[in-house]
Amino acid sequence: MGKTSDLTAVQKTIIDTLHKEGKTQKVIAKEAGCSQSSVSKHINRQAKGRKKCGRKKCTSSRDNRTLQRIVTTNPFKNVGEIHKEWTAAGVSASRTTTRRLMKDMGFRCRIPCVKPLLNKKQRKKRLAWAKDKKDWTDADWSKVMFSDESKFCISFGNQGPRVWRKSGEAQNTRCMRSSVKFPPSVMVWGAMSSAGVGPLCFLRSRVNAAVYQEVLEHFMLPAADQLYGDADFTFQQDLAPAHSAKTTSTWFKDHGIPVLDWPANSPDLNPIENLWGIVKRRMQYARPNNAEELKTTIRATWALITPEQCHRLIESMPRRITAVIEAKGAPTKY
Repeated sequence: MGKTSDLTAVQKTIIDTLHKEGKTQKVIAKEAGCSQSSVSKHINRQAKGRKKCGRKKCTSSRDNRTLQRIVTTNPFKNVGEIHKEWTAAGVSASRTTTRRLMKDMGFRCRIPCVKPLLNKKQRKKRLAWAKDKKDWTDADWSKVMFSDESKFCISFGNQGPRVWRKSGEAQNTRCMRSSVKFPPSVMVWGAMSSAGVGPLCFLRSRVNAAVYQEVLEHFMLPAADQLYGDADFTFQQDLAPAHSAKTTSTWFKDHGIPVLDWPANSPDLNPIENLWGIVKRRMQYARPNNAEELKTTIRATWALITPEQCHRLIESMPRRITAVIEAKGAPTKY
């Protein structure tokens, strides 16, 4: 007696005929001249060809394509709004079905990436800058002190509306929010190099040229002594009005500090932005009750940044340059 795969066509015919007559598997096995397990497996294999059970789907392929088009066109709408628009198109489905189908299509509700809007002129300048710096090595970038201001709030929970997107669409312009460059907020100034971080400066007022030069005098110069000692370095800053003021340029010349040329609206090129992100993620569960407690938390978290972390971020500069060139000046994932 062989296995199911060894059954001959005649044996299979006998099994099918006797099974339709209602004979038991024991009798069928004796008549067909095979084992009872072979009979059972053959009968079960034949039964698998029957139609599926369960409730019929309430939406058609066309309905599903309509839903996908609605989500793709309006990715910032919530499930309720998407469901309302979909049913208005003549589809009869529950809100739960809408959410389940969106998930089956690969859509996930995520916090959108925030990138600055760049006009054609700014993209062109970013691309030219990246091409000019494409041959810089890690050693070249280690001589640059990167600086920036960042906003810190007592609550980090308000992250704005979420967006429906698929895996790999985080950098799709359709799924990103535009950021405002200078929102009203309490700002913190900091600096970093491949050797580590410098002291923080908490800005009490709106930063104009005079205030910024005080920051440079009392915080940037000590940071340079701490990170570079007597070695030469180049200072990086963005193109904020206080940074690009004539009096600020004169201050740098008087102190003999070269300033790295920098393209406008390019936080993705500045590794200290990633450092701010690390600090804020570590602080997401902190609940300071007032500004002084917030400052204490920021200082303590900033002090935990290691030189190894800074060095890895500086080593990412060649990859950032390559990404800008490949994107033809558009914002990158960094």
